[in-house]
Amino acid sequence: MRILIISFILIIGLTTCKQRNMQLTKKEKAVAFIKSFETGSTDVLEFIDQNIKSHNSGLPDGKSTYEGYFTDKPSGATVGNVRVFEDNEYVVMHNHYENVEGYPERIVTFDVVRFKDGKIIEHWDNVAEVQPQNSSGHTQTDGITEVKDLNKTEANKALVSDFVNTVLVEAQYDKMENYFDGDNYIQHNSSIGDGLSGLGKALEAMAKQGVTMDYKTNHKVLGEGNFVLAISEGLFAGKETSFYDLFRVENGKIAEHWDIIETIAKKDAWQNENGKF
Repeated sequence: MRILIISFILIIGLTTCKQRNMQLTKKEKAVAFIKSFETGSTDVLEFIDQNIKSHNSGLPDGKSTYEGYFTDKPSGATVGNVRVFEDNEYVVMHNHYENVEGYPERIVTFDVVRFKDGKIIEHWDNVAEVQPQNSSGHTQTDGITEVKDLNKTEANKALVSDFVNTVLVEAQYDKMENYFDGDNYIQHNSSIGDGLSGLGKALEAMAKQGVTMDYKTNHKVLGEGNFVLAISEGLFAGKETSFYDLFRVENGKIAEHWDIIETIAKKDAWQNENGKF
């Protein structure tokens, strides 16, 4: 009888976990995943695949890596999600963290996760230290957060893809104006002011300092409605770099931009073999 009771309890528990896993959306699971770095909640482990692949060079592959973080005890870190959107099996999050071990006190990130059969099987991120407001008074995370214009997702992704490849990768800067509504452009990069005029001034200042920014390859373009994230690699100031550029598109033009630029760690320091992209 005792064995039957224990078996019954286990079955009920497994059924409850399965039902909870099925009820949550991919966005909800993704946000719960990053929030668990704050709460230490182990509930999230039920929708992490056993063989999850990490593209953060400091994290080994496998669910056991996250089991070490999520212990049902608060970690002392704080995690906030600002934006979240979905593109088929991918979920993109724009987040800020404080007091995460191994990082500066305050950081901003893009986190991307990929799902299969309801579980997170892959994770990418780009990380930067929080900086002061830029000359136009914008931070790295403020601005519009609402996902809308869902019927324009593919058109907006095509616009951003064309902009990244034509202007950033192929350096056809003379075509830049085609993608913007005049000088009406909100910029969240901490070193650049609003408008194409602000971008031009920043590029000019970089050139005078001998700092170059060279996009080599665009790896992914992910979007939902008015938000589109482009993930690219190249060189910044001569160093191998990962570029994450988030664009908000309005009426067929780029209206707002957030970015995180991260130097890629040397391969001998990697804790996995997956690479940044």
